[in-house]
Amino acid sequence: MKVTELASLYDNIDQMTVREILTGINNEDAKIHIAVKTQIPKIEELVTKLVDRIKADGRLFYLGAGTSGRLGILDASEIPPTFGMPQGVVIGLIAGGDKAIRKAIEAAEDDYHGGWADMQKFKINEKDTVVGIAASGETPYVIGAIKDANRNGLLTASITCNPDSAIAKAAHIAIEPIAGPEFLTGSTRMKAGTAQKLVLNMITTSLMIKLGRVKGNKMVDMQLTNKKLVERGSKMIVDELGIEIEKAKRLLLLHGSVRAVLDNYKT
Repeated sequence: MKVTELASLYDNIDQMTVREILTGINNEDAKIHIAVKTQIPKIEELVTKLVDRIKADGRLFYLGAGTSGRLGILDASEIPPTFGMPQGVVIGLIAGGDKAIRKAIEAAEDDYHGGWADMQKFKINEKDTVVGIAASGETPYVIGAIKDANRNGLLTASITCNPDSAIAKAAHIAIEPIAGPEFLTGSTRMKAGTAQKLVLNMITTSLMIKLGRVKGNKMVDMQLTNKKLVERGSKMIVDELGIEIEKAKRLLLLHGSVRAVLDNYKT
């Protein structure tokens, strides 16, 4: 049986107090970062290859179904506003299409060739990379896409929370944070989903840093899409240049990004 389907280590959780439930969930969550840590060498291998491929106009595709697909879309959607990357460099696809983001379309994950078919609208090239996300490691929509991508010369990777899975065997790089059974038996939106999210954070954050989208420890290319981000950007400029906050804000709005201010402003 898959690790993610094993019985919870906690019996009679329906009889627990709220405090006992929360403590149990927290105890299980503490195991996740340890599982992810073991996978750093594999994540490093993927990111190192991605840097060169993205520089050569390749793209990063995340494919998944259900929770896994939604996590990929979430990570992809945050890259342009956070790092100022153009739309379409990191792309998230979910079995069942965009309507599956909000409403479960469970049967869509069984379409073996659906993932690769969904990618065709993007004019795939050999510099692209496919990362399949599947807690079970057995999702046909994802496995089929990885195998089709392999046949077409793309780099492939997988993120799964079960050992020796079909998706890991299919991918060039298999990332496997195994965190044990869920607190609520089989509910992979919990530990497995959290582990996947942590890995996705690591992939794209390290990738964007190595692509030059961070200066020091600051998101200097972030999009100024709301008041909070204008304030954050202004504070970055104050910290870097030692000028008054109002002047920093004026310069930020004039030049459009923290990076542009730092590149153009002379003290």
